[in-house]
Amino acid sequence: MLTALGVLVIAPDALLLRFLTLPAEQVVLWRGLLNVVGFLLIVLLRYKGQWWRAYLTCGRAGIGCALLFSLSTIGFVLGNHFTKAGNVLVILASAPLIAALLSRLFLQERLPLRTWLAIGGCMVGISLIVLDDLGSGSWLGSAFALLAAFGLAGNLTLARSQPHIDMSPMLALSGIITAGLALSWSGTMVLPDAANLGWLVLLCLVLLPIGFTLIQQGPQYLPSAEVSLLLLLETVFGTLLVWLFLGEHPSQLALVGGTIVILVMLLKNGIEHVTKTSNQPA
Repeated sequence: MLTALGVLVIAPDALLLRFLTLPAEQVVLWRGLLNVVGFLLIVLLRYKGQWWRAYLTCGRAGIGCALLFSLSTIGFVLGNHFTKAGNVLVILASAPLIAALLSRLFLQERLPLRTWLAIGGCMVGISLIVLDDLGSGSWLGSAFALLAAFGLAGNLTLARSQPHIDMSPMLALSGIITAGLALSWSGTMVLPDAANLGWLVLLCLVLLPIGFTLIQQGPQYLPSAEVSLLLLLETVFGTLLVWLFLGEHPSQLALVGGTIVILVMLLKNGIEHVTKTSNQPA
């Protein structure tokens, strides 16, 4: 529930990015800076006078989560900069598979067959959603997209290795890293106009910190592959929001793909519910 709610909160990400007229590097820069403020405010509200303990508790694993989260953000943005968005999304859809392999390798965590089947079904669905945008692209862009997938999967797997610790406060550090890398890339900071600043504040100061705080807590209760799998729903809901508010009608294949992803997730959760119910003592 935490992860699914977080996905719903960040679903407008793609829609709101369409409203911004800033260069990509400036979007990443302001995204990082505002994320720092947003995540810190959430930590202060949750932990109040003991907020500093939340950071000390995370330890080295928390620093690793922050670095990996930054890699996923930078990889996603640069991937879209150097290749087609469809290529990036298909590669990013491999994150649940990567997370499953990392969990098996480092945590000795086995996944049931239904989860492997759900991963395969969702990858098919995501591929159909972005099929119209697939095509030739830069190998460098694909490499950055793969980096984003590994960063996402690695972050969630590392958080899963410490399920008794809430790693979400460390996402503020990730914002600092992201902003620093973006500033090094652009070499300057451009002050947004009122319209751009308004969308940036809504997205990067409110929605993303709330959404990713919820998502980052997912590995405390679920395998990292399961959390990554739920994150694929963002592509479906994001496509629907762009359709509803901007009139960009998805193709028939995209509608079929989105339906496949949603049905696969519903079927998987239904089977898990039945399994858990049948295993409970009478």
